[in-house]
Amino acid sequence: MISFGIIGLPNVGKSTLFNALSRGAAAEVSNYPFCTVEPNITVVAIPDERLDRLQAAFGQAKVVPAAMELVDIAGLVRGASRGEGLGNQFLARIREVDALLHVVRCFPDPAVVHVEDTVDPVRDIEIVETELCLADLATVERRQARTRAAAKSGDPRLRHELELLETLAAHLNAGRPARTLEAGAELQGLMQELFLLTCKPTLYVANIAEDPSSSADVSAAVQRYAAAQGGRWVEISARVEAEIGELEAEEAALFREELGFPEAALRRLLRASQELLGLITFFTGFRETGAPAEELRAWTLKAGTPAPVAAGKIHSDMEAGFIRAEVINVEALLAAGSWHHARETGRLAVHGRDYEVQDGDVILFRFRAP
Repeated sequence: MISFGIIGLPNVGKSTLFNALSRGAAAEVSNYPFCTVEPNITVVAIPDERLDRLQAAFGQAKVVPAAMELVDIAGLVRGASRGEGLGNQFLARIREVDALLHVVRCFPDPAVVHVEDTVDPVRDIEIVETELCLADLATVERRQARTRAAAKSGDPRLRHELELLETLAAHLNAGRPARTLEAGAELQGLMQELFLLTCKPTLYVANIAEDPSSSADVSAAVQRYAAAQGGRWVEISARVEAEIGELEAEEAALFREELGFPEAALRRLLRASQELLGLITFFTGFRETGAPAEELRAWTLKAGTPAPVAAGKIHSDMEAGFIRAEVINVEALLAAGSWHHARETGRLAVHGRDYEVQDGDVILFRFRAP
């Protein structure tokens, strides 16, 4: 399961966003730094209207959506890379997640303390990213020391590694995240081996006011910063989303429309996070006979994943004994009306080991049991 760490300075709305997305897994929200000491963790179902349409058409008794893990991590302050505040805990938790949701305060509210006194999203982003770069730089320097000592043997591979480490150290020392470094395969591999914090894909989340117009300028600054970094961003009012999350569906839809927030935060974050990580969704829910199974399920995986590896997400035996995949797109299956009719009319494709699963595929895997 993909895990996202929610990071940022204290009091920027991380826990409020966590509550908005988790709808029930309430994290403590208070107006003081380091409210979140131990991380709040929840698993959130990823809404997908295609699942609803498939179940309505074919009647599977159970629906299992894809899911993502959210980790609400303690706020970071200047000096976190040296252990200031809860820096050590913060950095350790970041290492455990796959990607980051970097929440940036874009709402003006004198009642909510800002650790830097004023609302300045670009400054706040740079504080966090500087601390992450410094932590990574310390990691690289430790590796440099070990490699430099070993390179005295004259091994050319170690001398080459030192050159790569020097390039990486210079980039980090300039305050630039490792993910922004144009690197070849060797350097990319070295960065992954070092588990650098600034290698993690990052989605900037502009946390705006209830009245979007009062946050327009500062939110735009986040957008410009993300674009300059070649990154992605999304705009959300965590407070509004948390309030809406407590309402019934019909009342929530009306309230959202009145406030000018027509789309749920989770759906926007889902789309942006899937794009960030290059994820797609495929579905299972049919028996070998073509009849609907009891369970209809969504699965996420990286774009470009071959069919046997996708089968392995369901069970390792399915990957080991993979024979073929019977595949049809959601829309084509709904139009056909049944798996049997799709097969009879030639809409069902049969693919071998080289097939790369596509977003929206409904798949029946054929395999030999061990």
